[in-house]
Amino acid sequence: MKNTLIESFVFLFERELDKLEAEIKQYPDEASVWKLEGDIKNPGGNLCLHLCGNLQQYIGEQLGHSGYQRNRPLEFSARDVSRAQLLNEIQKTKLVVSATLRKLDDESIRQMYPEEVLGYPMTTVFFLTHLLAHLGYHLGQINYHRRLIGR
Repeated sequence: MKNTLIESFVFLFERELDKLEAEIKQYPDEASVWKLEGDIKNPGGNLCLHLCGNLQQYIGEQLGHSGYQRNRPLEFSARDVSRAQLLNEIQKTKLVVSATLRKLDDESIRQMYPEEVLGYPMTTVFFLTHLLAHLGYHLGQINYHRRLIGR
């Protein structure tokens, strides 16, 4: 068990990003990461880019002033990014998220988040919880996509 909120968030984000990395590695080949089938409009590769962009923006840039410039439309329109590039992006995201969170403390994350991303004011701890739920939601979609494509 982690002793502080910060330690808990670092542990949970790293754990989920490790799962994202494992999912991308388990696709049978490079092309399958990008394969569309049926009503699925966002393959694993796009969801991976979206998750990395989301976390680098809302944790790395907003809380850590990393200088990250997000291109959200590209997260969903890019195709055929290599698996190596996706894995590199996951690692960059994991490093910036962990480093940024470790610069904060339990008191600072109880303060208001600097942007009303969801359309209303919220504390940073509330938004970090939201970001974890968002990560888990899309991680489940990637897992489903990978299994559907690999059948």
